[in-house]
Amino acid sequence: MHVVLAGITATRWLVQEHPRRQSSEPGWRGGPFARGFDVRDEAVQPRVQLTTNAQHAPLIVDGALLWTYVLVMTGGEVERAALIALLRRASTGWQQITAEVLARGSALRVLDDAVSQRDTLFPETGLVDALVDEAHRLLDSLAMTGIDVRTIFDATYPPQLRDIRELPPVLFTQGRTREDARAIAVIGTRQPTDRGADIARRVATMLCTEEINVVSGLAAGIDTAAHEATLAAGGRAVAVIGTGITRYFPAENRLLQRRIATDGLVISQFWPDAPPHKDHFPMRNAVMSGYAAATVVIEAGERSGARIQTRLALQQGRHVVLLRGLLANEWARKLVDRPGVAIVDGPDDLTSAVDRVLRARHDELAERQDLADVTIA
Repeated sequence: MHVVLAGITATRWLVQEHPRRQSSEPGWRGGPFARGFDVRDEAVQPRVQLTTNAQHAPLIVDGALLWTYVLVMTGGEVERAALIALLRRASTGWQQITAEVLARGSALRVLDDAVSQRDTLFPETGLVDALVDEAHRLLDSLAMTGIDVRTIFDATYPPQLRDIRELPPVLFTQGRTREDARAIAVIGTRQPTDRGADIARRVATMLCTEEINVVSGLAAGIDTAAHEATLAAGGRAVAVIGTGITRYFPAENRLLQRRIATDGLVISQFWPDAPPHKDHFPMRNAVMSGYAAATVVIEAGERSGARIQTRLALQQGRHVVLLRGLLANEWARKLVDRPGVAIVDGPDDLTSAVDRVLRARHDELAERQDLADVTIA
């Protein structure tokens, strides 16, 4: 029998069973998930951690049956699972958890402090192991259903979200992931005029012609018009939704969401089965505005959620493009003189404004990279 552990053949390992030892004992090289096992291979041991909560299977090394092995997780997988476990037990907001994890550089450390109760007379020594194992199984089950999980520890986490204050610790996605640096959000009211819906379609089609990805929120009205026009033009549609990724809101957009999940990308920051909630949509707006280089507002009244996204976009250092007709609203007039805000007369004038935005965003990111290179050097 030939067993592969985390991509490393079993013949490179000598695994011996021994009484349970704590990771704090002298000479013990394993982390908290190597308790109960001794992995002796200096070259590869730091790349793998073992958990004690899994089904046994025969392990053959150099033709001899040593004993059995358990579930294997790399260090990165342990951190991902620990983050999910933290969020599932969260008694505080996800933003606070994210800040603490980033500050300490490890979700596992934060989880261990949160649940191990080291200051008590009866610490729960096995609870962290069990929680991480459970979270890892959840991640596996989601992957089997076609839901990708992208955490702040992953290289596939959208880089444009890492520089916003509201970055979610985890994203659940369906669809094709790619670099969306050339992405523009097109948003507006759920109850547009016929003219507004037509403008949204024209704007989305024009962006696709320029090979610009179109981001919207899959809501009724302007969002739906923008998504449908993007798909019709053969462009890339990105939907940032305010529910769990297995939910459809509004219900009539079920087929549209499924098509975007096939041909584009659907993003949610909420647990997959989370129903719609009034607090979710401003959070969704923060992710959408951060994901896109700019937000284009087509139609939006005084109470429209689009107002929230324009405010968030400017706070995040993103650009906002307003159609001139919006100046009939007081909220739009207050933004006219703000840095980063452009006013256009219609879809025909939008091309030059978007081009300026994308160039500015490109230069900004290049400058950051140059500063990072200087710092590293």
